[in-house]
Formats: sequence, structure tokens, C-alpha cells
Amino acid sequence: MTTQPATRDEGSASDESHAARVESAADDEPARDTASILVESLPYIRRFWGKIVVVKYGGNALAGTSDHDALALFAEDIVLMRLVGMRPVVVHGGGPQITALMDRLGMKATFREGLRVTDAATVDVARMVLTGMVNPQLVSAINVHGNYAVGISGQDAGLIRAHAHDPDLGFVGGVTSINPAIVHGLLDDEFIPVIATIGTDETGQAYNINADTAAGAIAEALGAEKLVYLTDIEGLRSDVDDPTTLLRKVDASRLEELLEDGTVAGGMTPKARSGVQAVRAGVAAAHILDGRIAHVLLLELFTDAGIGTMIVEELG
Repeated sequence: MTTQPATRDEGSASDESHAARVESAADDEPARDTASILVESLPYIRRFWGKIVVVKYGGNALAGTSDHDALALFAEDIVLMRLVGMRPVVVHGGGPQITALMDRLGMKATFREGLRVTDAATVDVARMVLTGMVNPQLVSAINVHGNYAVGISGQDAGLIRAHAHDPDLGFVGGVTSINPAIVHGLLDDEFIPVIATIGTDETGQAYNINADTAAGAIAEALGAEKLVYLTDIEGLRSDVDDPTTLLRKVDASRLEELLEDGTVAGGMTPKARSGVQAVRAGVAAAHILDGRIAHVLLLELFTDAGIGTMIVEELG
């Protein structure tokens, strides 16, 4: 039997259907926007392929009211970074969670220059919260998307060696040294290390390490390309009370001036100081971002606009 060719009417109907689909696709603005974003991300994916990015996830990143699950979106960002060839390392704090447990236990939290005064009982609470609550929560959120994350602490394999930062602060630790071997081993096995910032001295005494300080030291020791602090503010301002003075990009010398004159103070002090030290030690850039913004990591790493404050050694 000979197959009959389509009639003119059938052909016209097919052409009209195809034209309608083309017109519909052309009018699909969200699809065009998505395609544009994907194309925009390509040079950044190439640039950061194989690079280590240390992300400090603070407990304050979950503070405030939002219409999305900040932890779930953070986990998605970290997994996507891993899947496009980056090597993310998560370093986390848990200040608000430590304070909340202390409140329930009838313990009073005291801070000096953004650092928690930590007696023997407080360091036990910090260990319990960071290694027993926050770390497993982050690991579980990431592993919803696959078996990627492994939780460790600064105590494991001597990762963070610590000393007393200031006798008046008790068991608050300064970083003596970083042994990055365990982190490199996990990265080489294609895992995402999630690090709780409890360190130990040579006697095995535990210290609560400020997570900003620890993240900077770890980024330096790993030779990271970027160091990112996620918190609950949009970035650094030259005038704390004026949102229009957000510093999109600042060099190390200028930031030291802002620390010296008190413009940058309180909880931002450890971020700023460790960021300055990291970029002077070879980390290409440090970023302070508002972790309450949906997919803020992707916006910063993979788009032209950028977001928050970028710290560099020198402005080019």
C-alpha cells in the first residue's frame, strides 16, 4: 500500500501547531531567564573547577524570619557546588544554639568583643551542641541529596590545635596550627567535610574556637580559593546605621582601619580579622553574605552581580 502524502490542510495544521509552540516558547520569560542565568554561570564554573571553597555557616544564618527553609537551601547550594566541580568545605558555629541550651540549663552567657566567655561547664555545652546537634543536622541536610557529607570536628586527627586565647575568656581557643590532612583526604575521596570548631591543646584539653577564626585558618591551610562567611546581615557598612553605605568590596588595609576606629565591631570583628588574615595569606577573596537570602551562595559565586561584601588583599 502506498502511503499518501499529507494534504495541504494537514500540513497547515502541523505548521500552525509548530508555530504556536515556537511562539509559546518565545513568550516564556521565566524559561529565558533561567537559560540566561545558566549561560552566565559557565565562566564561573570553569574558573572554580577543582578549587576549594571554605564556607562558614553560622548559627546566626538561621536567625530572623524567612519564608524558606534556610538550612535546606544551603544544603542544595553546597551539593550543587560539589556537582559542578568545586570542592566545598563547611565550617560551622552554633552560637545561638549554645546560648539557647545554656538558658535552658540556667547558665548565663557573657561575651567580650564577640567572643563567648567559656568556663569548664560552658565548653562542655559547646561540645555537646556543636558535635552532637549542629554538625549532624548539617550533615543530614546535605546527605538528603546523596552520600556526600562527612562530619568531623577540630579534635579529629589533630585538625585544630588550640591554645587559650585569653585567660579572661577561659576555654576560648586561639588557633595554634591546622593539620589539614584529614580534610584533604575527604576531599580527595570526593566527600564534603563538615567541621565543628572544637579544638584541643597538646594535653587533650578542649577549647571552643570561634568559627569565623577557625574558618579563616582552615581556608589558609587548605590553600582555598575563597572563604565565605554566612551570617544574618547583608555585609559590612562604613556607617553601621546606614544601609546605603554597604561595602561591596573592601581591601585588607581599609578594613583594618574600620576595625581600628570601631566601625566594624562586635560579632563582625572575628569575621573581619580572619578575612584580612586569610586574603593576606593567599586566599583570593573572602565574602560576608546574608545567609537568610535564598541561594545566596549561588548568587555570589555564579552570577555577575555578586552580593554582600567582598574582602580582597588589594583593590585592583
